[in-house]
Formats: sequence, C-alpha cells, structure tokens
Amino acid sequence: MGSHSLVVCTAGDGRLTIAGSGAWTADNATRLESSIDIARPNDAPRLEIDMGDVKEFDTYGAWILERLMRGDGRPRQVSLVRLPEKFHDLVEDVRRTNRSVPAPPQRVAWPLARLADIGRGVELAGAEALRLAAMIGALVVLFGAALLAPRRFRLTSIAHHLDRVGVRSVPIIILITLLIGAIIAQQGFFHFRQFGADDYVVDLVGILTLREIGVLIVSIMVAGRSGSSYTAELGSMKMREEVDALRTMGRDPLEVLVLPRIIALVVALPLLALIGAMAALIGGGIVASIYGMEPSLYVARLREAVSISDFEVGMIKAPFMALVIGLVACTEGFQVLGSAESLGARTTSSVVKAIFLVIVLDGIFAMFFSSMGM
Repeated sequence: MGSHSLVVCTAGDGRLTIAGSGAWTADNATRLESSIDIARPNDAPRLEIDMGDVKEFDTYGAWILERLMRGDGRPRQVSLVRLPEKFHDLVEDVRRTNRSVPAPPQRVAWPLARLADIGRGVELAGAEALRLAAMIGALVVLFGAALLAPRRFRLTSIAHHLDRVGVRSVPIIILITLLIGAIIAQQGFFHFRQFGADDYVVDLVGILTLREIGVLIVSIMVAGRSGSSYTAELGSMKMREEVDALRTMGRDPLEVLVLPRIIALVVALPLLALIGAMAALIGGGIVASIYGMEPSLYVARLREAVSISDFEVGMIKAPFMALVIGLVACTEGFQVLGSAESLGARTTSSVVKAIFLVIVLDGIFAMFFSSMGM
C-alpha cells in the first residue's frame, strides 16, 4: 500500500493496479517517487494505471506516468484507464518525446576517416579564404571611398594605433633583432673561420638580414603582439554587442574598427622592419668586433656586400605581410562567439594563421624576386 493521498497499489489475480489521486505535481515529487518505487518489485504480468481521481497534473506527473507506461524491463501488459480529458494533450506530448532510439555510431575504416578529416580541413580552409576575400573587397571599397572623401579617414584612431603598433613595439623589436643578428654572426664566424673566410660572415649577415630574416622576424613578432591584440579587442567588442551597436547607429564596423588598424599596421611594419634590420646589422657588428674584426672593416665590407636591391626586397615585402596580419587578425576577431573560450580559441587561431601565412608569403616573394633577378 502506498501513500493514501497520491497512489494506491493493489495486487491480485495476476494484476497490479496503481490508482492515482490528488496532485501529481512536482511539489509532491518525493512522495510520488517513493510510492512508485514500492510498486516496482511486483512481478504481476498485467499493470493497470487508474488516473480517474487525479485532480492536478503537470509535466513532472506526466513523466511519472510515462515511466510507468514504458515499464521497467519486465514483460507486462500495461493499460491506462480513466485519464481525465483535460490531461490527454500533456500525456501525448510527453509520450512522443524521446521515443527514437539513438542510432549506433557507424564505424568507418581508418583510411576513410582520415580522408574525411582532410575533406573537412579543405572545406574550412575554403571558408576562411572566402572570408578573407570578402574582407579585402570591403576594405578596398572603403579605402577608395575615403580617398574621395578624406574626412572619412579616422586620423585620431590611426595615430592611436600607430603608437600602439609602432612606437611601443620598437624596444622589443630592437632587442630581438639585435640578438638575431648577433647569433647569425657568431655562427658564421664559428664555421667560416675554419676556412679563413671571415669576410663572408658580413655578406651573410647583411644579405640575410635585409632580404629575409629582418622583415620575417619583425612580422612574426607583430603577428604575435599586435595581431593577437586586434583579435582580442574586436572579439571582446563583439561579445559585448558593441559591433551590433555600431550597425544600429548606422556606422560600418569595418570603417570604424578595421580600416584604421589595417592602415596603422601597413605604415608601421615597414618602419619596424627597417629598425629591426639596422639593429641586426649592429648586433652582427658587435660580434664581429668580439671576433677581432675592426668596425671600419665591417662597415666597408657591408657596403660591398649589400646592394640597394637587397634593401628594396625587404621593404617591398613588409606592407604585404602587414596586410595579411591585419586581415587575419580582424577576420578572426569578428568570428568570436559569446564565450571566453571562443575568444581564446580565435586569438590563438589568429596568431597561428598569421605566422603561417607570413612565412608562406615570404617564400612566394623569395621565388618571385629570384625569378626577377633581384
């Protein structure tokens, strides 16, 4: 016998009868659960559920009833009687819920699974390329419109980002490139001295720094420092719905937020690359003097080894690398969803993609300039 006010369980003649009454609601959850648990051990082959005296009924009560109807694994014949008409719709809604059995996971052969992974990767890469292309097209249109109406250039914002991206980056750029130049020179002297070719170390430091290493190292550092900052800033603004607020005010977020950042980056990176190349040459000169080479001889050899084309190659690459870094950083920032996890993932993705594309772009330029004889 269960609780007299909610459930009465009667067994006999191979039949278990559960008669409900009162309020089958969430407020009486504990009493309902204990009453139903008393009925479960019964092994009667037939179960009859009488709901004629139930006065109140909610979703919780409907789930209790459905659980009884679905059974507990015993082979029983279940029948429901005297259910009030006003409860029929709720019972039917609950009965239709979660009826399908989840399909077992399909086992895919390892080669096919890896092929599917490659396909998904290609699809994601294509989507990223389309987003970058759309960003480039929109920025070209905005830049052209700003050229026709110079007042649309947000000079205050551009100056602010120039200070952040350019001026504040100078100390760390000088430190890192100075060390890079010193390391290249030290390794050159260590190996070339065995062949009496100390003079060629200056060629190595000068050409490698101006053409490749200087602009590449600076671009990688800017991608990690400023690119991640762009992504985090735009992502935070998107999470706080500030980007939507700009659209509501009739302002284009690309014109207000992205264009000044891209312009500042394109202007600052060539200057930083120049400063970094000079610092690397100075670092190489310091190591050369330690290894016994006179500074005047180092400078004279540098003038002979380095041509203006080496400097031009590095400077030509710098704006394009800045454009790639800015596009990737801003695109990833606008892809942030409403969670801190999404912000962190997009910031990491921004840095990784920017560094990868910078290295790929450097390789493309190297092949192009080699074919041009520069």
